[in-house]
Amino acid sequence: MSETILKIENLSKVYSGGTRALDDVNLEIRRGEIFALLGPNGAGKTTLIGAVCGLVRPTGGTITAFGHDMNSDWRAARRRIGLVPQELSTDMFEKVERAVAYSRGLFGRPPDKARIDEILKSLSLWDKRKAEIRQLSGGMKRRVLIAKALAHEPELLFLDEPTAGVDVELRKGMWEQIAALREQGVTVILTTHYIEEAEEMADRVGIIQGGRILMVEDKAAIMERLGTTEAVIALAEPMHALPDAIADFPVELRGSAGGGGARELVYRGGDGKGRGRAEIAALTKALVAQGIDYVGIDIHDSSLEDIFVSLLAGQESAA
Repeated sequence: MSETILKIENLSKVYSGGTRALDDVNLEIRRGEIFALLGPNGAGKTTLIGAVCGLVRPTGGTITAFGHDMNSDWRAARRRIGLVPQELSTDMFEKVERAVAYSRGLFGRPPDKARIDEILKSLSLWDKRKAEIRQLSGGMKRRVLIAKALAHEPELLFLDEPTAGVDVELRKGMWEQIAALREQGVTVILTTHYIEEAEEMADRVGIIQGGRILMVEDKAAIMERLGTTEAVIALAEPMHALPDAIADFPVELRGSAGGGGARELVYRGGDGKGRGRAEIAALTKALVAQGIDYVGIDIHDSSLEDIFVSLLAGQESAA
């Protein structure tokens, strides 16, 4: 197992008005991984990142980064951490090249023009290096934030909604850059509304709601344990009740035909190992054996987003 470089224990944050933004959060991050933190707006994602990066003072708990206690040895730890914030907070009249170089100096790193040039080129900012940030598009401004965060060569990089407001082409390029960072040994923690991106890129996924971590697990294990398959079978003729031959399958009738029976047979079952599709094949054979004709079938394997929505819905119903 990879080395743990960030350890959060029993972390809480209660604001003066009584709002509990973080509630007994425990989390460990491994060196070299891409970790996706998912949750609805107001779940505590940005507060958690802010606590690790020294922007938010926790009410309780401890944060240890690279062996340094963030309470007593903040500067030593923060020097090895980069942050790309959700908001475009930078001097809009500053020129791109100068802004990135200045960020490097803020963390006590010596000037290194070759390194700054390399970062600008890797993020397709080289042609804009002399431009004022205010002159750039939203997507290019977002790239400047990433360049600033990388300027001091961090080992742990936080990306808070890094592709928000970025068009599809730029988003793809930015994800390629993130993959390249991982290849260089940078550990990446990201929050994103684009859950399909987390599904594609992340090694592990954490789900947070109401300031509490609901789950932390390897992405593949989540998909295997909680993944399901749904099939909607369009029937050729209305069905009034399930025949005994298919009653043991996890199916239900849906869609009335003016009181004359259901037009669809819906299957929900299986797991992330593909058992659902095998069971659907057996179901269709059983339908044919019973002389039940169908005119179409739509099969859908659950995505990480489906699982995410289902988990949050389950938490809300239990509350």
